[in-house]
Amino acid sequence: MLDDIGIFGIYNSMGFVGAASFVFWAVASITLHELAHGWAAIWQGDDTPRVYGRMTPNPLVHMGVYSLVCLLLVGIAWGSMPTNPGNYRWGRRGRIVVSGAGPAMNVLLAFLCWTAVGLIAGLSDLDPEIDSPMRRAFQFAVIGGSLNGLLALFNMLPVPPFDGASVVAGFSRTYYRWMHDPRVQGIGLFIVLVAMFSGIAGLLGGAAEVAGMAWAGVVAGLAGLTQG
Repeated sequence: MLDDIGIFGIYNSMGFVGAASFVFWAVASITLHELAHGWAAIWQGDDTPRVYGRMTPNPLVHMGVYSLVCLLLVGIAWGSMPTNPGNYRWGRRGRIVVSGAGPAMNVLLAFLCWTAVGLIAGLSDLDPEIDSPMRRAFQFAVIGGSLNGLLALFNMLPVPPFDGASVVAGFSRTYYRWMHDPRVQGIGLFIVLVAMFSGIAGLLGGAAEVAGMAWAGVVAGLAGLTQG
Protein backbone atom coordinates (compact mmCIF):
# COMPACT_ATOMS: atom_id res chain seq x y z
CA MET A 1 0.00 0.00 0.00
CA LEU A 2 2.86 2.37 0.81
CA ASP A 3 4.09 1.91 -2.74
CA ASP A 4 1.12 3.92 -4.00
CA ILE A 5 1.23 6.99 -1.75
CA GLY A 6 3.62 9.67 -0.60
CA ILE A 7 7.18 9.74 -1.73
CA PHE A 8 7.09 6.00 -2.50
CA GLY A 9 4.28 6.42 -5.01
CA ILE A 10 6.00 9.38 -6.63
CA TYR A 11 9.26 7.43 -6.87
CA ASN A 12 7.48 4.49 -8.50
CA SER A 13 5.74 6.70 -11.05
CA MET A 14 8.41 9.32 -11.77
CA GLY A 15 11.68 7.82 -10.59
CA PHE A 16 14.37 9.26 -8.36
CA VAL A 17 14.55 12.66 -10.09
CA GLY A 18 10.80 13.09 -9.87
CA ALA A 19 10.69 12.13 -6.19
CA ALA A 20 13.64 14.33 -5.29
CA SER A 21 12.17 17.23 -7.26
CA PHE A 22 8.81 16.84 -5.50
CA VAL A 23 10.40 16.89 -2.03
CA PHE A 24 12.58 19.86 -2.92
CA TRP A 25 9.74 21.92 -4.36
CA ALA A 26 7.28 21.02 -1.60
CA VAL A 27 9.72 22.10 1.11
CA ALA A 28 11.04 25.16 -0.73
CA SER A 29 7.59 26.33 -1.85
CA ILE A 30 5.99 26.05 1.59
CA THR A 31 8.99 27.70 3.25
CA LEU A 32 8.99 30.64 0.82
CA HIS A 33 5.20 30.86 1.08
CA GLU A 34 5.45 31.32 4.85
CA LEU A 35 8.38 33.73 4.56
CA ALA A 36 6.30 35.83 2.16
CA HIS A 37 3.62 36.09 4.84
CA GLY A 38 6.32 37.18 7.28
CA TRP A 39 7.82 39.79 4.96
CA ALA A 40 4.38 41.23 4.27
CA ALA A 41 3.51 41.32 7.98
CA ILE A 42 6.73 43.14 8.82
CA TRP A 43 6.03 45.62 6.01
CA GLN A 44 2.60 46.13 7.57
CA GLY A 45 4.24 47.04 10.87
CA ASP A 46 3.92 43.70 12.64
CA ASP A 47 7.24 42.46 14.05
CA THR A 48 5.78 39.19 15.37
CA PRO A 49 7.60 36.98 12.80
CA ARG A 50 10.95 38.41 13.91
CA VAL A 51 10.09 38.22 17.63
CA TYR A 52 9.35 34.51 17.27
CA GLY A 53 12.48 33.89 15.18
CA ARG A 54 10.51 32.79 12.13
CA MET A 55 12.31 34.84 9.46
CA THR A 56 14.68 32.02 8.61
CA PRO A 57 15.01 29.74 5.56
CA ASN A 58 15.08 26.69 7.85
CA PRO A 59 12.08 24.56 6.77
CA LEU A 60 11.92 22.85 10.17
CA VAL A 61 10.97 26.19 11.71
CA HIS A 62 8.09 26.74 9.30
CA MET A 63 6.89 23.18 8.72
CA GLY A 64 7.91 21.18 11.77
CA VAL A 65 8.79 17.50 11.98
CA TYR A 66 5.20 16.21 11.66
CA SER A 67 4.62 18.12 8.44
CA LEU A 68 7.85 16.83 6.92
CA VAL A 69 7.02 13.25 7.93
CA CYS A 70 3.54 13.57 6.41
CA LEU A 71 5.10 14.91 3.24
CA LEU A 72 7.19 11.76 2.89
CA LEU A 73 4.49 9.31 3.93
CA VAL A 74 1.35 10.68 2.26
CA GLY A 75 2.54 13.61 0.12
CA ILE A 76 0.79 16.26 2.24
CA ALA A 77 2.54 19.07 4.11
CA TRP A 78 1.80 22.43 5.69
CA GLY A 79 3.49 25.40 7.33
CA SER A 80 2.70 28.37 9.53
CA MET A 81 3.81 31.94 10.17
CA PRO A 82 2.74 33.71 13.38
CA THR A 83 1.50 37.27 12.84
CA ASN A 84 -0.62 39.70 14.83
CA PRO A 85 -3.27 41.36 12.62
CA GLY A 86 -3.81 43.93 15.37
CA ASN A 87 -0.44 45.43 14.44
CA TYR A 88 -1.15 45.84 10.71
CA ARG A 89 -0.96 49.49 9.71
CA TRP A 90 -3.87 49.00 7.32
CA GLY A 91 -5.97 47.25 9.96
CA ARG A 92 -8.41 44.71 8.56
CA ARG A 93 -7.33 45.54 5.02
CA GLY A 94 -3.79 44.57 5.97
CA ARG A 95 -5.02 40.99 6.02
CA ILE A 96 -5.43 41.16 2.26
CA VAL A 97 -1.75 41.99 1.83
CA VAL A 98 -0.35 39.58 4.40
CA SER A 99 -2.62 36.65 3.55
CA GLY A 100 -2.26 37.15 -0.18
CA ALA A 101 1.54 37.34 -0.02
CA GLY A 102 1.95 33.57 0.41
CA PRO A 103 -0.07 32.54 -2.66
CA ALA A 104 1.52 35.41 -4.59
CA MET A 105 4.94 33.88 -3.86
CA ASN A 106 3.72 30.54 -5.24
CA VAL A 107 2.40 32.28 -8.37
CA LEU A 108 5.82 33.87 -8.88
CA LEU A 109 7.61 30.54 -8.43
CA ALA A 110 5.17 28.82 -10.81
CA PHE A 111 5.72 31.55 -13.40
CA LEU A 112 9.50 31.16 -13.18
CA CYS A 113 9.29 27.37 -13.42
CA TRP A 114 6.95 27.35 -16.43
CA THR A 115 9.13 29.97 -18.10
CA ALA A 116 12.10 27.63 -17.60
CA VAL A 117 10.04 24.76 -19.07
CA GLY A 118 9.34 26.84 -22.16
CA LEU A 119 12.96 27.89 -22.56
CA ILE A 120 14.23 24.32 -22.25
CA ALA A 121 11.64 23.06 -24.72
CA GLY A 122 12.31 25.85 -27.19
CA LEU A 123 16.10 25.87 -27.06
CA SER A 124 16.93 22.17 -26.85
CA ASP A 125 16.01 18.92 -28.56
CA LEU A 126 14.45 16.84 -25.81
CA ASP A 127 13.94 13.12 -26.33
CA PRO A 128 11.55 11.78 -23.66
CA GLU A 129 13.07 8.32 -24.08
CA ILE A 130 16.64 9.41 -23.35
CA ASP A 131 17.80 10.38 -19.87
CA SER A 132 19.91 13.53 -19.93
CA PRO A 133 20.69 16.54 -17.70
CA MET A 134 18.38 18.69 -19.81
CA ARG A 135 15.51 16.21 -19.51
CA ARG A 136 16.03 16.14 -15.73
CA ALA A 137 16.00 19.94 -15.60
CA PHE A 138 12.78 19.90 -17.64
CA GLN A 139 11.15 17.45 -15.22
CA PHE A 140 12.38 19.47 -12.24
CA ALA A 141 10.85 22.68 -13.65
CA VAL A 142 7.54 20.99 -14.58
CA ILE A 143 7.11 19.62 -11.06
CA GLY A 144 7.97 23.01 -9.56
CA GLY A 145 5.50 24.79 -11.80
CA SER A 146 2.72 22.27 -11.20
CA LEU A 147 3.17 22.16 -7.43
CA ASN A 148 3.36 25.93 -6.98
CA GLY A 149 0.35 26.50 -9.22
CA LEU A 150 -1.63 24.03 -7.11
CA LEU A 151 -0.47 25.64 -3.85
CA ALA A 152 -1.43 29.11 -5.07
CA LEU A 153 -4.96 28.13 -6.08
CA PHE A 154 -5.50 25.75 -3.17
CA ASN A 155 -4.52 28.36 -0.61
CA MET A 156 -6.85 30.92 -2.17
CA LEU A 157 -9.95 28.84 -1.46
CA PRO A 158 -12.24 31.30 0.41
CA VAL A 159 -12.83 29.06 3.44
CA PRO A 160 -10.92 28.90 6.73
CA PRO A 161 -8.13 28.09 7.38
CA PHE A 162 -6.92 28.89 3.85
CA ASP A 163 -5.38 32.26 2.99
CA GLY A 164 -8.28 33.02 0.67
CA ALA A 165 -10.60 33.27 3.68
CA SER A 166 -8.47 36.02 5.23
CA VAL A 167 -8.28 37.85 1.92
CA VAL A 168 -12.08 37.84 1.58
CA ALA A 169 -12.39 38.87 5.25
CA GLY A 170 -10.30 41.91 4.44
CA PHE A 171 -13.02 43.05 2.04
CA SER A 172 -16.11 41.96 4.00
CA ARG A 173 -16.88 42.58 7.69
CA THR A 174 -19.66 40.00 7.57
CA TYR A 175 -17.29 37.37 6.26
CA TYR A 176 -14.70 38.48 8.84
CA ARG A 177 -17.15 37.82 11.69
CA TRP A 178 -18.18 34.49 10.19
CA MET A 179 -14.57 33.37 9.79
CA HIS A 180 -13.88 34.07 13.47
CA ASP A 181 -16.90 32.11 14.68
CA PRO A 182 -15.52 29.37 17.00
CA ARG A 183 -17.75 26.80 15.29
CA VAL A 184 -16.20 27.60 11.91
CA GLN A 185 -12.66 27.57 13.28
CA GLY A 186 -13.34 24.22 14.93
CA ILE A 187 -14.00 22.48 11.62
CA GLY A 188 -10.91 23.88 9.92
CA LEU A 189 -9.11 20.53 9.74
CA PHE A 190 -12.23 18.87 8.36
CA ILE A 191 -12.45 21.53 5.63
CA VAL A 192 -8.80 20.94 4.70
CA LEU A 193 -9.29 17.16 4.45
CA VAL A 194 -12.44 17.54 2.36
CA ALA A 195 -10.67 19.95 0.00
CA MET A 196 -7.74 17.56 -0.39
CA PHE A 197 -9.64 14.31 -0.90
CA SER A 198 -12.85 15.45 -2.60
CA GLY A 199 -11.20 16.05 -5.96
CA ILE A 200 -11.04 19.82 -5.54
CA ALA A 201 -7.26 19.72 -5.26
CA GLY A 202 -7.05 17.68 -8.47
CA LEU A 203 -9.25 20.13 -10.35
CA LEU A 204 -7.23 23.11 -9.13
CA GLY A 205 -3.96 21.38 -9.94
CA GLY A 206 -5.20 20.52 -13.42
CA ALA A 207 -6.30 24.09 -14.07
CA ALA A 208 -2.97 25.46 -12.87
CA GLU A 209 -1.06 23.00 -15.05
CA VAL A 210 -3.08 23.86 -18.15
CA ALA A 211 -2.35 27.56 -17.61
CA GLY A 212 1.32 26.84 -16.96
CA MET A 213 1.73 24.68 -20.06
CA ALA A 214 0.02 27.35 -22.16
CA TRP A 215 2.54 29.94 -20.94
CA ALA A 216 5.41 27.50 -21.45
CA GLY A 217 4.21 27.00 -25.03
CA VAL A 218 4.35 30.75 -25.64
CA VAL A 219 7.86 30.94 -24.21
CA ALA A 220 8.98 27.93 -26.24
CA GLY A 221 7.65 29.53 -29.41
CA LEU A 222 9.46 32.79 -28.72
CA ALA A 223 12.65 30.92 -27.84
CA GLY A 224 12.39 28.96 -31.08
CA LEU A 225 12.14 32.19 -33.05
CA THR A 226 15.40 33.43 -31.56
CA GLN A 227 17.13 30.30 -32.78
CA GLY A 228 15.70 30.63 -36.25
